[in-house]
Amino acid sequence: MADKVLIVDDDVNICRLLEKVMRSNEITSETANSGKEALMKISTGHFDLILMDVTLGDMEGFDVIKKIRADHISTPIIIISGRNEDYDSVYGLSIGADDYITKPFRPMILGAKVKALIRRNRQALSENSGLSSTILTVGQFSYDTSTMRFYKGTEELFLSSKEAALLLLFLKNPQQVFNKDVIYDHVWGNSIAVDDNAIMVYINRLRSKIEEDSKKPTHILTVRGLGYRFVP
Repeated sequence: MADKVLIVDDDVNICRLLEKVMRSNEITSETANSGKEALMKISTGHFDLILMDVTLGDMEGFDVIKKIRADHISTPIIIISGRNEDYDSVYGLSIGADDYITKPFRPMILGAKVKALIRRNRQALSENSGLSSTILTVGQFSYDTSTMRFYKGTEELFLSSKEAALLLLFLKNPQQVFNKDVIYDHVWGNSIAVDDNAIMVYINRLRSKIEEDSKKPTHILTVRGLGYRFVP
């Protein structure tokens, strides 16, 4: 079955261009011209990735992303926006997007990023499908391999796909220091899918969900000049 992407943009011409880029990469696509239409299609259909504009006719693309993640939908999301401010890209990543691309974009690069994110997400799902229930327990944290759910004590942690991949990397390798390149390789699969802000953004997001005080972390520690270390 061909990969399927949802294109969310209120500009019909941009939608047509993105559909053409997807076809050239042998990816099928559907379009939604408003936030409301996008949420309806996401709730009733399956997509391997979502391409999201920031400025839609009825609502901000950021608000659509927050609703998607609040519903615990982990489908990869790439924001494609005419805004090129650092704040917008960092904010987009902080609420659950996997990448941020500014217009005008290079079709070849966009196609490569889409395929890389879909491939990485499918690989993660495949590695955890069909497994008997096994609980990985590290300190007060645990991961159920059959349901792909994380817990801190008895409380379930609701994580995006990238947050989950990052925490699983830490749980499997407690006390080990990981630099940026290693995290890229394990979580994103290749370095073209994210920029230099992404690691910091996702570390901060994960801290906000597992730490008692994210400003004074006791589990995900910064090792100055080297990277990050997980302490159970």
